[in-house]
Amino acid sequence: MFTRIGPETGANLTVHVDGKPVSVRAGDSAATAAMLAGLLPSRLTPVSGAPRAPYCMMGVCFECLMTIDGVGSRQACLEPVREGMRIEVQSGRRTLTP
Repeated sequence: MFTRIGPETGANLTVHVDGKPVSVRAGDSAATAAMLAGLLPSRLTPVSGAPRAPYCMMGVCFECLMTIDGVGSRQACLEPVREGMRIEVQSGRRTLTP
């Protein structure tokens, strides 16, 4: 489904996409990691529950909102991966905690 183009460069990191360990390269985005893991859709809309997935990959469309390290509504396309990062599908709107 999602395939890289270009040379393999950068250190390998391990992130967890919906609990599954995935090997990614330093410099990849959380959205890239989710797509490499086959995690589609990446979120469900708050109103209708419609499935959504990363689209523009540059922070304009907000289709890639995911829960990253326990924080909801993060734009996964703009979030660089870190070793041990937890990336999860977001269902509905973000819940606010006091």
